[in-house]
Amino acid sequence: MQSPLFTRRVALRALPALLLPGIATAQAGDPSLAAADCVIPAKAGGGFELTCALARDALQAVRPSRPPLGQRYLPGGIGAVAFDRIATGQLGGAGTLVAFSSGSLLNLAQGRFGPHPPSAVRWIATLGTDYGVIAVHRDSPHRRLQDLVAALRQDPSRMTFGAGGTVGSQDWVKAALLVRAAGRDHKAMRFVSFEGGGDALGALQGKHVDVFPGDAAEALQAIAGGAAVRLLAVLSETRLGGALTGVPTAREQGVDIVWPTVRGLYLSANVADAAARAWSAAFAEATAAPGYAALRERHSLYPFALTGAALDDYVQARIKTYQALADELGLRRWKR
Repeated sequence: MQSPLFTRRVALRALPALLLPGIATAQAGDPSLAAADCVIPAKAGGGFELTCALARDALQAVRPSRPPLGQRYLPGGIGAVAFDRIATGQLGGAGTLVAFSSGSLLNLAQGRFGPHPPSAVRWIATLGTDYGVIAVHRDSPHRRLQDLVAALRQDPSRMTFGAGGTVGSQDWVKAALLVRAAGRDHKAMRFVSFEGGGDALGALQGKHVDVFPGDAAEALQAIAGGAAVRLLAVLSETRLGGALTGVPTAREQGVDIVWPTVRGLYLSANVADAAARAWSAAFAEATAAPGYAALRERHSLYPFALTGAALDDYVQARIKTYQALADELGLRRWKR
């Protein structure tokens, strides 16, 4: 007759085998528990990379047993290549997330992401918001935004803007709005396009461009790494805290430009509803966790967390706003 102790030992040895199928089933039914990748649709060093890093850390904080979210680079058109591949099924699946920003929505509003509507992907979550900045090299003679505006008023073609994206991108729009605020035609400005904020900041560091109309998080990341960059203004409604405490807003300096840059993630529209809901629930849990605020601040972002229908409504509203802005600036909107 077997002793109770022997029976218990046998049961304990069998427990992992009994649990493994359950774990596998949970991962198969919930992609947020399984291995997955976050696609960075630009070169290293910009806001998309920051988005994926925050997504990885946020998920790991609330689900420490899941595999860390991987990162893949897929530069091209500041997100256009990645969006097209997801929309056409060349890339995707329930384990492939893609970073997006307000700049992605601006390009989508102009038809710059190919013949694809916003419904070509599933908008999963926003993780926070960044804000635009106007930055120059630390050695620049322009110490305040008013100094830069005065120089643009004299001759906008003498200043070279450099940032991620081409004509019509969000960084180009920031530069165009600044030139217009100086009372000049934005079509007269000089703008150099880069494949992401990291390359643009490198050009500013090397004094190949004069002004960086980019985003705060990527600029602060460069400054933390030793880049000789001076922030003249942040494009927020009111002055921000944290690392931007000492940076005045454009509005404070008489220039009425506000540009939030929301950062988030999307997924292929071809995935099952249950998979999309699982990812949305995972990020809703992650962004509501007690430690998320500190994590978000570490990545230089400010509160703005949406999932589900609220995010879909936000995307649609922003695209309409950006379409009107594109018309105002004389940008060509490609028809789908």
